[in-house]
Amino acid sequence: MHASLIRRQLGGIVPPKIATPSLLTSGSGSSLTPLVNFYSKLPKGPASAVSGGGIKARYFNGKNASAAPLVLTILGLFTFGYTIDYQMHLKHHKNHPH
Repeated sequence: MHASLIRRQLGGIVPPKIATPSLLTSGSGSSLTPLVNFYSKLPKGPASAVSGGGIKARYFNGKNASAAPLVLTILGLFTFGYTIDYQMHLKHHKNHPH
């Protein structure tokens, strides 16, 4: 691939240069005003702690840790399986044992 082709493809992704060496050495910072405004609006100080999401963080970690979701999942699967077994096989043997 040619360098010009790569430059054209990445032109929309890579931002243009805002602070060129000629602007910085000439002493006029008026064209850097949008850049300064952008950085002045960013939050200052340390980043806030990221709380982990998901099922594990919600139910199994922390002060509200509980195995209730795991137990309810097992019971739900057992109930679902028994219901299918009953409908497919067991209800036909209710009055006619083998």
